[in-house]
Amino acid sequence: MFYDAGAAAIPVEELEGELAAQAAVVDAALARLVELVGACEERLPLGLDNMTYARWLAWRCSLLPGVARQHERLAQALRYLPLIRAAFARGELSYGKVSSLVRVANEDNEEALVALAEALTASQLQRAVGAYVRVSAEQARSQKKREFLDYFWADDGMLALRARLAPAEGALLLEALEAGRDALRERQRARRSAGLPTDHAELLALPPECRVSNAEALVAVADLALANPAADRKGGERYQVVVHVDANALRDGDGRCEVAEGHAVSSATAQRVSCDASVVELRERDGETLSLGRKRRTVSPALRRALATRDRGCRFPGCENRRFVDAHHIRHWGHGGETSLTNLVSLCRPHHTLVHDRGYTLRTRGDGELEFANEYGVPIPNVPRSPPPDPRALTDRHRRLRSAVDRKSCKNGDGDRMDLGLAVDGLTCILR
Repeated sequence: MFYDAGAAAIPVEELEGELAAQAAVVDAALARLVELVGACEERLPLGLDNMTYARWLAWRCSLLPGVARQHERLAQALRYLPLIRAAFARGELSYGKVSSLVRVANEDNEEALVALAEALTASQLQRAVGAYVRVSAEQARSQKKREFLDYFWADDGMLALRARLAPAEGALLLEALEAGRDALRERQRARRSAGLPTDHAELLALPPECRVSNAEALVAVADLALANPAADRKGGERYQVVVHVDANALRDGDGRCEVAEGHAVSSATAQRVSCDASVVELRERDGETLSLGRKRRTVSPALRRALATRDRGCRFPGCENRRFVDAHHIRHWGHGGETSLTNLVSLCRPHHTLVHDRGYTLRTRGDGELEFANEYGVPIPNVPRSPPPDPRALTDRHRRLRSAVDRKSCKNGDGDRMDLGLAVDGLTCILR
């Protein structure tokens, strides 16, 4: 039975049943959402132009990027798993259980897997499938594709992080955290030996492994990375370009163009690298050096700060990258373009490459807005906002779903202690 009144009006003896039924309704609605995710990816002419479908989905449905990628993955897998898809749509299998099943399911074993999933809790099923799976080379590549690190500034002013790393990279990060801990401990010991005040004097009596938190270790890792002179640097300090070219090569692309090591590069690549760099002018004749100019930056630090304040990241439609961003000359300085705020735009490195090496173009319209086009000259618009759906239609659909859902729909498992070995043996029998 379902209630239109608030939860406080539900009799106590029916409260648990309402909770289970609502959980099933939510999972049935998620099944519908995932089905629509797959249909939109397959049928809509989105024209994303170097924007991933998951990124578009995250924007369109106000999802976190990781959630959008998971929806896309489930939608692709469920196309070929009709029994799991049907149980999901009935609210019998939760989103969490379906996420575990699609890792190992196919049309031949899904019936047995649905029965197993009904007997186990979501966490038990996840643990059993994880213990069964053997990471193959293909799965390792898939893990790499699913890596991400998200961050945002919380309301209290603190930076929040969320990440997933493949096993090898995860182990590398843990080793780096240990290096950060060691660096902090060494710093504390040095300060103590010198008789200087320490940052954590009250913790010095604790065992070494307890003195440094993961957060402190991560900050130490960042400090060590920035202290490394070989670390990535922005703009003009990232490259010192020495290009052997004919006099007009950067201007019209006609002539020899190679890096200092002797490897030939295209004039487009040379323009991209020199677009935002430190430049040294070297004059030669018949292989003999005539003069060597002073190093100068194509974009000054003050101009870079103004550009970053104006653009706040990559300006390519749909791109939200804010790090590793180049200052791109709309009209290249080799063609006579000015190094001024009106002739510069921020582009992340992949999109900067598209513009110089793949034939993508951009121009400033009469109203001052930028207009991008792909290599075929087709304009790339910002993703248009379509009108929201009629809320009454969504409510009616929920009511129709509720008529087929009750407290028994959610197959949540018995919750008994699981014998992991027995569960893995069962999966082995099902999946072999």
